[in-house]
Amino acid sequence: MKKSILLLVLFMSALIVNAQTKTVVKAADLPKAITENLAKDYAGFTVKEATKVVTNNVVSYDVVVVKGTATETLVYDKDGKFVKKVTATSGTTQKKDTPPAKQNPPVKK
Repeated sequence: MKKSILLLVLFMSALIVNAQTKTVVKAADLPKAITENLAKDYAGFTVKEATKVVTNNVVSYDVVVVKGTATETLVYDKDGKFVKKVTATSGTTQKKDTPPAKQNPPVKK
């Protein structure tokens, strides 16, 4: 019984240590560096959703912007520095700057 309780306590501590919290943020409350980057590099886009993410005491911001049918998810660090752009493709999320898979040339007959 003592071993079971010890294992349960260890498991729960691992969950707490690796906890991630997400908080919705209004576009007006985003750090100035983020709003400046959006105005410069994403003119014409509208902030659809912004989330402050804290993982293992590391803060980042996920900002979803839209323009027409285009939707981009942008990730910024705690200081508002751009980290990466993420796009959704067929229900998965990929880094936008990932090179496309190498394709074999067509076979000539």
